Amino acid sequence: MIERNSTRVMEFILLGFSVQREVEIILFLLISVVYSLTLVGNIGMISLIRLDSRLHTPMYFFLSNLAFVDLCYSSSIAPKFLETLLTKHRSLSFYACATQLGFFLNFLILEMLILALMAYDRYVAICSPLLYTVIMSQKVRMQLVMGPYLYSFSVALLHTVVTFRLIYCGPNVINHFYCDDVPLMALACSDTSLKEILIFIFSGFNMISSLTTVLISYLYIVAAILRIQSTEGRCKAVSTCGSHLTAMTIFYGTLIFMYLQPKSNHSLNTDKMASVFYTIVIPMLNPMIYRLSNQEVKNALRKAFEKCYVLPLINFKM
Repeated sequence: MIERNSTRVMEFILLGFSVQREVEIILFLLISVVYSLTLVGNIGMISLIRLDSRLHTPMYFFLSNLAFVDLCYSSSIAPKFLETLLTKHRSLSFYACATQLGFFLNFLILEMLILALMAYDRYVAICSPLLYTVIMSQKVRMQLVMGPYLYSFSVALLHTVVTFRLIYCGPNVINHFYCDDVPLMALACSDTSLKEILIFIFSGFNMISSLTTVLISYLYIVAAILRIQSTEGRCKAVSTCGSHLTAMTIFYGTLIFMYLQPKSNHSLNTDKMASVFYTIVIPMLNPMIYRLSNQEVKNALRKAFEKCYVLPLINFKM
């Protein structure tokens, strides 16, 4: 053991996709475009919600938090991934790897919990519309959001500390394009049973609790919609949930596909592609989903565009 400790790994190599250089260039261009759209879309969504007073409602408060989480979530993975594709500089220091894992886990858990909070927000809006602003007051909203932020930070910190207290003394090549728990555990020389138990407990709790919140909220929402007499009222109620349902289905669908399929069907390349989708593509899709399917966001965007470009052009001509 003393000999192993003396040869501890202090640097990791990200294997990535191990494809031909031409394919890596194509991947680099694709991921660059996706990440650029992620930055523009999420920063734009946060700015739009802050600047337009009509969007200062509980629903958009949670949406701005989702946009912030998506922005940070993608930024914890994409820049290093792009660097490895462009320069083939695949090395990552021990502490840089720990930092990336911590940020990734923190924002992954936050994404789940914010989506669950948004489902609860829709439940209150549709089932108790007259009391909506009272129930979802600014104080309550802040308390609801602070809980997930503190919880996700604590869980991510615990997982990161446990993972990097393991002894790494042999191969240092991580079979992934970012530092993740499972490929890191495969490199450990020490016992990983505690880490495996923690992954099982927390991943199960996070998935079950968030999905249960979503399912119960939407059961009540469906029951409330069925009691609405007018077709117009039903359509309006459904439209307020459409964006959230789409974003939630894509996110949870990808996670379920990745983690709940039989081990015999698992493929490392398939898992990596699924990881690209839920770490880089989904954060780009969320602002697009809300922008394209939400009339209030469209109106706010149109108003902002007119304010920034149309009015100065008219004044210039005058």
